[in-house]
Amino acid sequence: MPNISARAAQAPASPIRRLVPLADEAKRRGKKVYHLNIGQPDIPTPEPFLRGIRGAPVEVIAYSPSPGMREAVEAMRAYYAEWGIDLSPDELIITQGGSEAVLFALNVVCDPGDEVLVPEPFYPNYNGFARLAEVEIVPITTHRREGFHLPPREEIERLITPRTRAILFSNPGNPTGVVYTEAEMEMLVEIALEHDLFLVADEVYREFVYQGRHVSVLSFPEIRDRAILVDSISKRLSACGARIGVFASRNPQVMDGARRCAMARLSPPTLEQYGLIAFMADPRHREIVAEMVDEYRRRRAVLCRELGKIPGIVFREPEGAFYVMLGLPVEDAEGFVKFMLTDFPGEETVMLAPGQGFYRTPGLGRDEARIAYVLNVDDLVRACSLLREGLELYQEVEERVRG
Repeated sequence: MPNISARAAQAPASPIRRLVPLADEAKRRGKKVYHLNIGQPDIPTPEPFLRGIRGAPVEVIAYSPSPGMREAVEAMRAYYAEWGIDLSPDELIITQGGSEAVLFALNVVCDPGDEVLVPEPFYPNYNGFARLAEVEIVPITTHRREGFHLPPREEIERLITPRTRAILFSNPGNPTGVVYTEAEMEMLVEIALEHDLFLVADEVYREFVYQGRHVSVLSFPEIRDRAILVDSISKRLSACGARIGVFASRNPQVMDGARRCAMARLSPPTLEQYGLIAFMADPRHREIVAEMVDEYRRRRAVLCRELGKIPGIVFREPEGAFYVMLGLPVEDAEGFVKFMLTDFPGEETVMLAPGQGFYRTPGLGRDEARIAYVLNVDDLVRACSLLREGLELYQEVEERVRG
């Protein structure tokens, strides 16, 4: 039998999804699982978006243009204009979700063997995208005690080598909930200019800001030739399965490269683009998103209140997105997550995402886990109660093993 490529064999499994078979098995045994491990909102997708799909004026679901339908591109241009970001039609393309936009960015700005700096902990699929693009991620370590904000400039610059091509970051942050300040963004801009780097900003959670203010990478005219925005409607429209994302840059060469990537995969989703067009045409579209953000603000407050009641848990209140990274009073968070799915008694349990998979530096995150507060308030309260019970039982198990 021939061997598969090293690229495929070494592509990492998602720490968010890798333990899903254990959750599925728990459900087969009749146990209810509160999924706090994945950023899949339970809020209904807005009706204008669904109406656009149902009423799509098509008899054949044909390929759309590789950069996206003209009306979909215009819809996203209008969206960014509401944020004070002016783009021409040639400066953005519709992608198959934000994931494809990140993959396009890595392939456009890097050659095999190049390096990209990424603040850790980070969205773990960046590891997979980098491996497929044959790019090496170099972590910029951030810390919970500092709210996962960036370290001083000199610490970042020490990581730059002749092979460094870009800094990739999410803002607001997944999994940390950090919202970078204007000063932090200005520091990244200065580093990019000084060292001739691209800045690739994953701004999927731009609306989800509870403290501070979101500053877009496209708001700095001095880096118009090196700023790349990747985006998605998955979270703001509770439409993760729609797979509509955006790649945007004011650099003509970057956009030419991205369009060639888009041609290779032929077409973004056709029906979902009609959903986007209809949603942006609805006069309440901004109000709908604002209401959704208010609900997450409420969930954040309830979750932090309930987590504060659990002995040994350490966390910083997230500033944005809908995640929080927890320090757990256990030696092995992944072992605890598995325990909750396989050995925790009763008819209900909770699933978290082990923290180690969000780090590139070996050993970091071993006692951490990420919670996605994507469930309703009552479910969050119940999940925290189960988490407390589970930690008490697991700590007893750890004590017996050590004894």
